[in-house]
Amino acid sequence: MQTSDDMMNKIAAPVKRSSLAEEVAGRLQDAIVSGKYVVEQQLPTEPELMAQYGVGRSSIREAIKILVNRGFVKVQQGLGTFVISQTGSGEPLAQRLQRADFEDLNEVRLVLEVRIAEKAAMSRGQKDIEKMKGFLKKRYEYAVSHQLEACIQADIDFHNAIAQAGKNEIMVELYGTVAQLLMKSFVLRYGNTQTFIETQHLHDALLQSIIDKDPKKAWSCATKIATYSK
Repeated sequence: MQTSDDMMNKIAAPVKRSSLAEEVAGRLQDAIVSGKYVVEQQLPTEPELMAQYGVGRSSIREAIKILVNRGFVKVQQGLGTFVISQTGSGEPLAQRLQRADFEDLNEVRLVLEVRIAEKAAMSRGQKDIEKMKGFLKKRYEYAVSHQLEACIQADIDFHNAIAQAGKNEIMVELYGTVAQLLMKSFVLRYGNTQTFIETQHLHDALLQSIIDKDPKKAWSCATKIATYSK
C-alpha cells in the first residue's frame, strides 16, 4: 500500500535527497534568509508546501520542526507557522555545507586555495615542503595513468598540505571539508585526467613559490589555477 509520501514523490521535480525533511527545511530556510518570507510573515499551509516540494505531510511537519529548532519560525496552534528570524539561532557550518550547491562550495574552495597559498609561502617548514612534493608527485602519476579519483584525491591532499603549512587550523578544516564534499561532483564534471595534466606546471610553479617564500607569486600562481579554463 502506498503512503502519502510515496504518492507525493511522483510529482514532477520532487526532492531527491534521502532526507526529505532536511532538504525541505534547507530550501525553506534559504527562502527565509533571502527575504522571500520576512519576519512575522506566515508560511504557506501544509497542503501548499506538500504540493510545492512534492513530499508528504510527515516530511513537511518534520521540516517545520527543524526550522523551529534552528530559530527561524514558530508554530502558533490554530493559526499557522510564522517567521520569527531571518538569521536563526545558528546552523552548524558542517550541516550548512552539506546542503550547499556545487557552485557555492566550489567558489569557497577556490577562494580558500588562493589565501592558503599566500599564507603557506610565509609559514612553511621543510616538512611541509616534503609533504607537498609527495602529493604533487602522486597527482601527476595518477593523472598520466588516467586514475581520475586518485588524481583528484592527490590534488585535494596537495592543497590540504598547503593549508597545513599556513598554520591556520580553521582554514585546514574548512578547506578539507569543502573539498571532500565536492569530490563526487569533481569525478562527474572532469570525466578524465586531461585537465590535471594540463595544469601540472601551474601546480609546480605554485609549489616553487611556496618553497621560495614568495607570497605574492604564490597568490598569483594559485589564482591562475583557480581561474584556469581550456
